[in-house]
Amino acid sequence: MSLQSTDQLADLLTRIRNALMVGKTEIYLPTSKLKVAVVEALKTAGYLFDYELIDRSPRATLHVLIAEPGKNSKINEISKVSKPGRRVYVSADEIPTVKSGRGLVLLSTSKGIMTGRNAKKLRLGGEVLVKVW
Repeated sequence: MSLQSTDQLADLLTRIRNALMVGKTEIYLPTSKLKVAVVEALKTAGYLFDYELIDRSPRATLHVLIAEPGKNSKINEISKVSKPGRRVYVSADEIPTVKSGRGLVLLSTSKGIMTGRNAKKLRLGGEVLVKVW
């Protein structure tokens, strides 16, 4: 019997934080469209090294390389902003900056999951999901 997490994004971020604390550079976790979209956005922004989908039965597995083997990760802190009990929505003008622009915020918009910088360019608001620096 496997335990199913009700908050998939919190599970992903917790696994990344735990791996960083013990010095691991890779994690394996059950996949979902949300997890893949967040990992892709973090990889594009340079916070994750790489990822791959491993097709297994009954469910695919997501293999995430947090940092290049033998090197340190670029992630100092990663946290979830919008939670199941308190959703955080912002307009395009209210998108927060993290550490004076050195960090990154991920939003769920009508055009998919994207960085706060891209959402501002496209004048899109949405739900603030993740804060990274």
